[in-house]
Amino acid sequence: MLILYNPPSNARRKPVLPMSLLALGALLEGRYDYQIVDGNLEPDPEAALDRAIRETGARVLGVTVMPGPQLSHAVPLCRRIKARHPGLTIVWGGYFPTQHYEVCLRAEFVDYVVRGHGEVTFVALLDALHDGTNPSTIPGLAYRHPESGEIVTTGMPPIPHPDRLPDYPYQRVEMARYVRPTFLGRRTLPHHSSYGCPFFCNFCAVVNMVNGRWFAQSAERTASVASRLVEEWGVDAVEFYDNNFFVHEARTAEFAERIRSLGIAWWGEGRIDTLWKYSDCTWELMRDSGLRMVFLGAESGSDETLQRMNKGKSASTEKTLAIAEKMRRYGIVPEFSFVLGNPPDPEADVRQTLDFIRTVKRVNPDAEIIFYMYTPVPLAGELYEQAKVSGFRFPETLDEWISPEWQEFAQRRSAHMPWLDDPLRRQVHDFERVLNAYYPTITDARLRRRWRWLLRAVSAWRYHLRWYRHPWELQVLQRLIAYQRPETAGF
Repeated sequence: MLILYNPPSNARRKPVLPMSLLALGALLEGRYDYQIVDGNLEPDPEAALDRAIRETGARVLGVTVMPGPQLSHAVPLCRRIKARHPGLTIVWGGYFPTQHYEVCLRAEFVDYVVRGHGEVTFVALLDALHDGTNPSTIPGLAYRHPESGEIVTTGMPPIPHPDRLPDYPYQRVEMARYVRPTFLGRRTLPHHSSYGCPFFCNFCAVVNMVNGRWFAQSAERTASVASRLVEEWGVDAVEFYDNNFFVHEARTAEFAERIRSLGIAWWGEGRIDTLWKYSDCTWELMRDSGLRMVFLGAESGSDETLQRMNKGKSASTEKTLAIAEKMRRYGIVPEFSFVLGNPPDPEADVRQTLDFIRTVKRVNPDAEIIFYMYTPVPLAGELYEQAKVSGFRFPETLDEWISPEWQEFAQRRSAHMPWLDDPLRRQVHDFERVLNAYYPTITDARLRRRWRWLLRAVSAWRYHLRWYRHPWELQVLQRLIAYQRPETAGF
């Protein structure tokens, strides 16, 4: 018996379906008895997990760990669980352990780390533990050598093709508790239809996991999943959490054609230069099928910075403006993310990008703008090398990772990067507050028209005069109405 555990991720919104654990469960069905415990659904997650271990006699605990709130919860919880159940084998997987497996294994309460897309690796590890065989030949594993105690890894595993994996075992979770209202619709559920991304942006953690590979479910199967979500749980909107949903135009067009009759809204993530190449026919299909918003990495207002990010020769600020204009014509909202404060000249980078964001808003006032401060990933590349020269280093222990300073880093909001001084960080923060007041997000479904009007009226003078400093009146107003930024509260 084993337990799959999803640590709490965001207490301010309704829980999101734990698709990583359902992906594991799909391969466990008929082979191992297991139970999913979602800490987001439990008033006392630790008590619920401890009770499940005691009642089932579980020998293995699998924990999925993302940077940020999940990591902050998982570290003390797993330490205490291991103390109570010393014979329990604890296996961590997910983005954080994949990137920082050595840090994880320096903690005695973590026995194994499954790296990358680890469904097959995890099942192979369970087989080895069950049979008493040596797991050292299993791809995608990291562990402490039983004799020397040295931390070793077998490298990254092959990416399993999503079309060859079983459907999610939805019956293993309380699906009704995950249906939630969003900007897209009143009953929204997510799906993950592809693995990986074929690009090599050097600020993105996905690159280390997939090395430019991308595999996807067929359009037919993805549409079938959407139909099932509609038929069984009455959804009217689907979020696709793929790293890059729109890689292949023919697949996108076929999917859009297949779901047109469902009458749902949907959201996905893509590349600006990829979508720019789509035909007008495909754009019409996407619009008619219910595509409401696309998350796009605009990243910077500087073409030079885009090249340092390794965004590719076809990426440019000109294309960002062009896609903003095109999406306005089709009534599909672009959600542009920007990474600010990039070395070697963070001040110039911030200045160019803030000016460019104003240009984007002139082209398409409905465009959503997501702000992140540049935070390195453990990946060779020009930006990372420049960050190290500035004195940057990653924490060497899990306790350091869960400190308040590094929790901000994990959410790409850190004020403690060596190359970023406080006035520059404050400049970005103040601009963001003014922009969010003058152009309130449409993703906050609770924000009524009168509040939107008031925010815009109060902030208008600041926006037009470019006077962003100390917007205390906007801070008070946004707190009063509990304004939610989409990057921290989701839809």
